[in-house]
Amino acid sequence: MSLDMLQYALGAGSGGVVGFTLGLVGGGGSILAVPLMVYLVGVPNAHVAIGTSALAVAANALTGLANHARAQTVKWRCGGMYAVAGIAGAFAGSSLGKAIDGQKLLFLFALLMVLIGIVMLRGRHDQGIPGAQCNRENAPKVLGFGLGTGVFSGFFGIGGGFLIVPGLVASTHMPMLNAVGTSLVAVAAFGLTTAVNYAASGMVDWGLAIIFILGGIIGGFAGAKAARRLAGNRGQLTSVFAGLIFVVAAYMLWRSGATLLKMV
Repeated sequence: MSLDMLQYALGAGSGGVVGFTLGLVGGGGSILAVPLMVYLVGVPNAHVAIGTSALAVAANALTGLANHARAQTVKWRCGGMYAVAGIAGAFAGSSLGKAIDGQKLLFLFALLMVLIGIVMLRGRHDQGIPGAQCNRENAPKVLGFGLGTGVFSGFFGIGGGFLIVPGLVASTHMPMLNAVGTSLVAVAAFGLTTAVNYAASGMVDWGLAIIFILGGIIGGFAGAKAARRLAGNRGQLTSVFAGLIFVVAAYMLWRSGATLLKMV
């Protein structure tokens, strides 16, 4: 696949948008990667957009994980358990996703975005419970949530942080700050698994991925700085971002739905 310079510039800008939203609201920002690649950058193949975005999301997650590790907000044992269980799910989900028509996949992706917006609105004030750890008692729940979110992550080529964070809170009752930091272990693992699976089928644009990642790193620093300034308005910021997700989802449903109707 060959893209022109304008498309690469738009790719860098799109990466910046995704990185900024991730830094600002702490999760869910990667859901914008695929629609930005398809409808703004103009990647013609939905599967290439998903494979490329999975790689970019994994790289952005590793950057965020380094920041959380320095702040000592990562529960490594929980993150490792969740990631190991989810890798199998991500591989299965990405294999299934490659076998589905691209326009149908985009339509299903838009429906998932609606679900994401609802989950973000419901959990915007959830703080979790301090002092939680992963142990033998809650291990089955942690592994079960990890497997399930891995399937979703692989199928749609997303980080899945919007599902992983509440999954960690539900299975371990850890504080929200720890859940956000710990979730990045799984986000990176799921993204890399999906990207490798898609790359094996030639469905990753490496040049666009690099540009997108660089834009995401810059945007992430800007978003984190803005988040510190607006720390008291996190719930309101999440509500605004959820509203943006609904708008993008509606546009995707219209575009992909119209294409599917023409194919009937």
